[in-house]
Amino acid sequence: MGYSLGIDFGTSGARAIVIDSQAQVVTAGSGLFPTMEPAARASTWESALWQLLSEIPQGIRSHLKAIAINGTSSTFLLCDRRGTPLYPPQMYNDTCDPASLEWLAAVAPAGHPVLSASSSLAKLLSLSRSVDMSAVRYLMHQADWLAARLQGRLGISDDHNSLKLGYDPAIAAYPSWLQQPIFQPLLPLLPQVVRPGSPIGPIQPHLATRFGLSAACQICAGTTDSIAAFIASGANQPGMAVTSLGSTLVLKLLSQTRVDQAEYGIYSHRLGNNWLVGGASNTGGAVLQHFFSTAELVQLSQKIDPNQPSPYTYYPLLKPGERFPFNDPHLQPQLTPRPQNPVNFLHGLLESLARIEAQGYDLLQAHGATPLTTIYTAGGGAQNAVWQAIRQRHMQVPFQVAQHQQAAYGTALLAASGLL
Repeated sequence: MGYSLGIDFGTSGARAIVIDSQAQVVTAGSGLFPTMEPAARASTWESALWQLLSEIPQGIRSHLKAIAINGTSSTFLLCDRRGTPLYPPQMYNDTCDPASLEWLAAVAPAGHPVLSASSSLAKLLSLSRSVDMSAVRYLMHQADWLAARLQGRLGISDDHNSLKLGYDPAIAAYPSWLQQPIFQPLLPLLPQVVRPGSPIGPIQPHLATRFGLSAACQICAGTTDSIAAFIASGANQPGMAVTSLGSTLVLKLLSQTRVDQAEYGIYSHRLGNNWLVGGASNTGGAVLQHFFSTAELVQLSQKIDPNQPSPYTYYPLLKPGERFPFNDPHLQPQLTPRPQNPVNFLHGLLESLARIEAQGYDLLQAHGATPLTTIYTAGGGAQNAVWQAIRQRHMQVPFQVAQHQQAAYGTALLAASGLL
């Protein structure tokens, strides 16, 4: 029997799930990232990858036939010719300088996904003006770089991660406007793009020996964490959506129509014959965890009446800057007034998060996405029944429990079938 492994690299930790040929989970593992300086991120990710591989039981590990990895969108590394990172990784919520965004706006089509201060292309353009690029040979997304550690080939990405580099999945190529003189020095750094799930190459022989893997185990092109969560959920018809309640708030709506509106942080990925339309907010569970422990979130939530709206209106951010449902790198957190009763404060935060989610889905539909019919929920916040009740009051569409709530499961499916 052959098994497939999916690995999810999120904002706070990494998770691994192995499935069999019937898509049943046979083993799983996870680990949290320690608090780390930016320069240590890449080595921490690599260590987590080796740790997750080593923890898979040998009897399963030796029969792995495919591995795929997902990472956070617009998180990338600038690497030398050997694939060694030259600078700390650019994270999903890092932003470019204002001038770079102005230059992009002058050449990219209106509404394009790169017209965001946190897009990969905007950050690459910004870095090219502030660091020594002479030794840089590859831009590699988080998932690309980790996959390359396994199979040894550099400079290969997937069309999900590459969307915010300017890659156009509708034509399966980089667009002609990237030929503008401003981009010429950067074009050699851009990855070769393949479809998510496509086999890239076998595991490197020394790693097969080290971990007891089959020499024929294929490393496949990956995806982003939120798309992996969508695949895992079981949502498969236009109008179905997945809200990922993780460290950030991510909305994905399966649509027959492509929608790209950079002003609001809306962009579309190709998914089969449809489009996955959505956006990612900087608000989400990380804000809740900043103010409350896991135990407090459980205990205080039980004291909230989800049918009673909160009088408090917040915009919960840990630092300035928002990506969706509007794109404003300077938006300030709004977390006052803060009531003395922590139950009331948590109620206000949950209510505000639900309000932002509803605004996001309204925007997707207003700009032409297929009307919303059902919401599946994934991520750690999916376990909070009170939050779900508040969200359902705002959205007023049926809610479903995702068949699988782990992005690693969706990535394992991708490794198993190359379904996208």
